[in-house]
Amino acid sequence: MSVTTPATAPPEPPRSRWGLWAQGDFRRLWIGETTSGLGTAVGNVALALVAVVTLDASPFAVGLLTASAWLPWLFLGLPAGAWVDRWPRLRVMLVCDVLLLALFASVPVAGWLGVLTMAHLVLVALLTGAVKVFFSTAYGAVLPSLVAKDDLLEANVQLRSGESAAEIAGPGVAGLLAQAFGAASGLLADAVSYLVSAVCVARITVVEEPPPPSQRQGILREIGEGLRFLTRDPYLRTLACFGAVGNLGLNGIQAVQTVFLVRSVGLDAGRVGLVFAVVSVGGLAGAAVAGRVARRLGSARGLLLCELVVAPFIVLLPMAGDGLPLAVSALGWSVAVCGVVAGNVLAGSFYQSYCPPAMIGRIRASASTVNYSAIPLGAVLGGWLGEVLGARTTIWIMTGVLLSAGVVLLASPLRGLRNFPERPEPAV
Repeated sequence: MSVTTPATAPPEPPRSRWGLWAQGDFRRLWIGETTSGLGTAVGNVALALVAVVTLDASPFAVGLLTASAWLPWLFLGLPAGAWVDRWPRLRVMLVCDVLLLALFASVPVAGWLGVLTMAHLVLVALLTGAVKVFFSTAYGAVLPSLVAKDDLLEANVQLRSGESAAEIAGPGVAGLLAQAFGAASGLLADAVSYLVSAVCVARITVVEEPPPPSQRQGILREIGEGLRFLTRDPYLRTLACFGAVGNLGLNGIQAVQTVFLVRSVGLDAGRVGLVFAVVSVGGLAGAAVAGRVARRLGSARGLLLCELVVAPFIVLLPMAGDGLPLAVSALGWSVAVCGVVAGNVLAGSFYQSYCPPAMIGRIRASASTVNYSAIPLGAVLGGWLGEVLGARTTIWIMTGVLLSAGVVLLASPLRGLRNFPERPEPAV
């Protein structure tokens, strides 16, 4: 069994009154990923605005663009997990940051030269998606090397809170940049954010050592180990299926949400960014309350609450501008995002504490392949439905798909639990 381990054991739970903020490596990770999260939030809106406003793309083309960013998970997700378990994960993140910087910077450069096309955007989305397969797998596996097991939930709350704060500011910044300098300029901000992330990751002092060749098995056998662990475990299997159904609906919505706001509701680029910023407040709230929900209700019960009670507020979204004020729809959308993000924090912390450290990259990559394979399917399906039925009807349909993910949780062993179970870590 291959292993990637730090040179020293994870630190003891912080004794300082500042908690995790007293740990320099965690601060550097938080700063780097929050900054890149801000760039990503700007870039996601900017990419869609470039397609819709600058290149006058159709709903199907926007759906194809969204799908391209996630398509690499279908053919890279499983081998990426095995490779990341063989390599130093921080080094993987550093290399990925540099590649993402170059790819996103190519869009505004092409725009300034007057040669930007939809094909260019799709290619950038496809290549950055491939890089992010490795980055996401390494990022999801590296945290247990930086903080103690008992601090994983707090660490995930802090990291997700930073990302959510960035998501609040990002859409507004993207809208302002689009109006002042053109939509492509937002992708330059995204590129710069990855430079900051690379600098922060490079300064993390934890040293990881790749496993010696004698401990490695064939890549297919290592992939099989991760898949078997996931499929045989009822809790991880449930979360993977739940994530796939949820992503199918969520990304069907996201594929047409910009088209919906611009063409159905009648918003300009600046107000589209403002709506996304309001919605992102829900993400910040969800990250902030996840730990409190887990302590008061239990982690498993808290996930059920988030997905069955809070997430259904998404039904207010397709009513925007059609019998319901946009402000009310945006508020309901924000509440739904609160539930989704809080549930993601709880589930992500469970993966990190439950999976054996030697296999966490492969297990997470296997689960992510199941989860994320639904994203391009949802995006293409949402884009096609947007062409055939219109954006508003598409959002209604995909809202129903998103909410049906709760049925997966109700039919699983998690239904009767207060907290997620703990698995003793095997000796490596």
